[in-house]
Amino acid sequence: MKLFGTATAAFCMALMGTMLVPSARADEWNKRTVVTFGNPVEIPGVHLKGWGVLPAGTYVFKLVDTPGDRHVVQILNKDETIVYATILAIPNYRLTPTSRTVITFNEGIRDRPEALRAWFYPGANSGEEFVYPKAKAVELASVSKTPVLALKAEVEVEVEKPEEPAVVAALQRAPIVAVRPTGEEVEVAQVVQIAPLPAAAVVAQIAPAALPATGSSMPLIALFGILALSGGFALWFVRKGSLVKI
Repeated sequence: MKLFGTATAAFCMALMGTMLVPSARADEWNKRTVVTFGNPVEIPGVHLKGWGVLPAGTYVFKLVDTPGDRHVVQILNKDETIVYATILAIPNYRLTPTSRTVITFNEGIRDRPEALRAWFYPGANSGEEFVYPKAKAVELASVSKTPVLALKAEVEVEVEKPEEPAVVAALQRAPIVAVRPTGEEVEVAQVVQIAPLPAAAVVAQIAPAALPATGSSMPLIALFGILALSGGFALWFVRKGSLVKI
């Protein structure tokens, strides 16, 4: 809603897919996407011990089948034999989908990798805005000058098996807030457009602005004057012709 415009600007500042290989591949049913990062990337969520930062390489992103507005995303190795992280995400709507995968990042903390922010599947209006542990969200929001979603409850972020159902359940239950750069907590809806806009609002956003009324009426007055003058001459010629015939 309110912050989708801000979030969009943040995405641009925070570097859409600069580390993403253009040939990322995707599947429909669980949005399985193969992504290659050229640099290390910091990740949110509950992750495998020692894997809070993914080294440069190829990974698989996919949704876990969970109902409701809370989505769970898992990041796996290329062969899908290891789950590196299970991440809570909130749908983030956009007016214009793209034909390719888009990964966005929060601006990185100096001398540290950029932090994963959102994942948009090709052709989808709804992407996945990732939720960070509270302390990390506060830090990222302060640096990036952009609100970041945060887990309000304490959740163990380093575990032996991030794919465990108990991990998924804990993330789904955890309360979520958004943290502004000032550290203020606000409702998620102020930061992420969770639902599509009403049709009227969409039309208002895309309708061209009315042109300013700066034109002068003088040309129109001049045109009327010319037409009147021409009519006068025509009437004079008609009357002159009538007099000659008599």
